[in-house]
Amino acid sequence: MAGRKVILPLLILLFAATYAFGQTEELKSVVNNLAFYKQKKDLKYLSNAKKSVDSLIKTHADSADVQKNVYKAVVYSSIAYIDSLNRLKQPANFFEEACKHVDQLSANKKIYKYQAEIDYSKRCLANVYLRQGFDYMRISDYNNAIRVFKDAQKYAPNFKEINAYIAYANNRMGNLTDAAKYYTDILKTDSTKGEYYEAASNTYKAIGDTSKALKILQKGRKHLPGDKYLLIDEANIYNNKRDYKALEPLLPELLDENTINFDVAFIAANCYDHLNQFDKAESLYLRAVELNSSVYDPVYNLGVLYFKESILKHGEDSGKEAAKAGQWLEKANEISPNDVKCLQLLQLVYTKMGDKDQIERIDNKLKLLTNQ
Repeated sequence: MAGRKVILPLLILLFAATYAFGQTEELKSVVNNLAFYKQKKDLKYLSNAKKSVDSLIKTHADSADVQKNVYKAVVYSSIAYIDSLNRLKQPANFFEEACKHVDQLSANKKIYKYQAEIDYSKRCLANVYLRQGFDYMRISDYNNAIRVFKDAQKYAPNFKEINAYIAYANNRMGNLTDAAKYYTDILKTDSTKGEYYEAASNTYKAIGDTSKALKILQKGRKHLPGDKYLLIDEANIYNNKRDYKALEPLLPELLDENTINFDVAFIAANCYDHLNQFDKAESLYLRAVELNSSVYDPVYNLGVLYFKESILKHGEDSGKEAAKAGQWLEKANEISPNDVKCLQLLQLVYTKMGDKDQIERIDNKLKLLTNQ
């Protein structure tokens, strides 16, 4: 049973630009140009804002002026984020210098007075790093993607999506233990996204820790009871472990959510079969065959089911079940003519029915297949 495809968003929508900062007369030109850019989306206003703020920082006293440097950070980080194609022809180290400037300001004891501005600048820088990370992922350079995602995390520590990006990149590199750690960290803070539970569970399954994968799915279903993919994943684990008692309670909801899903119908039928619930198993095997008549397993299993019933019943009923077993096993043989197991069971069915011609026919087939 296939789960959803996990897709990482390539557009970062978390950080909305705002220029509703306080200002002095000296900084009016800077702030006005930022506002004009917000209204008209013309890069010349960012260029004008940079020229204005640069003109205000000439002397040592200017360099020590926190407010002027805060606005330099706002302008520089805005350009780094918005002008991704560098149409303003900034030097190659412009983004690096913007980061260095913001880092120095962040360490200033008076920066708390300008928290909105510095937070905005950090969000812009984080966005640049995230954009770089996605660029690296597009060319499958996951090592560098992880590096810049961690840089982004420094500026946006509360943006938990970054853990998902790092986990995804680690997963693609085969660093499953690291990927599992990051997914687990996400789930400690975000219990609203089913794809995180699914990705974390799949990672632990790949490591071989099925128990941990199951706990994650159970936690996910507790927080997101209507998530059909988490339900399917949990059912798959029980089915693969052949824990049919644990699987059984999930089946009604699983079947309701997947009425035309062949895999679900077959897994449910197989579960009820192992729990000796003949009627439910029969009905669901028939549904599976109806959904896909070319698949061998449900056809063969129906033959086995009817043969078991022929052994349990007596008299005329036993004969009817044996005849149905023969019909379905013959259909299974048509799908897979060289399956020795099916032919051997047909041999038993015809022996029970006393059909010597069919016994001889099956014997000849078996001899050809086993070179006896």
